[in-house]
Amino acid sequence: MPILDFPVQRDQPVMLRRFLRQDAAVSAALLAKLKAIPGGITVCGMPRRVIDPVLPGETVRLSWQEHCGFPPNTEITVPVAAETADYAVFDKPVNLPVHPSMLHYSDTLINCFAAVYADCGFHAVNRLDRNTSGLCLVAKHIYAAGRLTGHVQKRYYALIPRGLSGSGTVDAPIARTEGSVITRCVRPDGQRAVTHYRIVADYPACSLAELIPETGRTHQIRIHMAYLGYPLLGDEIYGGDCSLLSAHALHCGCLRFPDPRTGADTEITCPLRPDMAALCRDHTITEAQT
Repeated sequence: MPILDFPVQRDQPVMLRRFLRQDAAVSAALLAKLKAIPGGITVCGMPRRVIDPVLPGETVRLSWQEHCGFPPNTEITVPVAAETADYAVFDKPVNLPVHPSMLHYSDTLINCFAAVYADCGFHAVNRLDRNTSGLCLVAKHIYAAGRLTGHVQKRYYALIPRGLSGSGTVDAPIARTEGSVITRCVRPDGQRAVTHYRIVADYPACSLAELIPETGRTHQIRIHMAYLGYPLLGDEIYGGDCSLLSAHALHCGCLRFPDPRTGADTEITCPLRPDMAALCRDHTITEAQT
């Protein structure tokens, strides 16, 4: 059960509704939910109407219940890179979908989450493709999700053919490929998509690229690198060389976001997955950033 405390730090009394919406950044949807729950909103331990004032020095407490809503699967274990009462950051492996679908209903990250956090909601803040590995930020309740969504900076690492050097930006619109429900392509009538890249190191079999997406289109990094002529290794859909890897070489290695309660800048990192690291002579994310 999420329990959030907010001290009133104003100099003058303020209507409780205004305090929750402005100072505590509570969404209208969550406020409506809390009003319908007995004891969902209390001030110094006592219920108070949202049209009543709160005073400087008082503490407003919010509490409610959330549930994942999907069957737990205890056979799936995913490393947790970091967690608090508000979120968990998973180091997702390849071949694991984040959300259920017709073909994957009980073997996803949600099902793993449900087995560990039975009394929490599941709100994926950054979504990864099934065969993209790395950090996946999951908010444990709706308040944290609202505070995190749109405020996460993501840094990816990919293995591409040798030949590209330096750094640059790809600003090329992306649209769905005609006749396909899965693939996308660069097309003038697509949605604007921007990816910043930097070549970190060259190796005999490949180059290691650092990629920062400015926008979040489906398959964006994979499409943009193929558009440049350097499709990701293992990316069969977009023309990558699959002789060295069985899954596309894309790994979310760093997330940066404000803590949903304190606003403190938070950075979480994780190393390259083993098959990618092997092609980089065990080169790790930490070494790549130095």
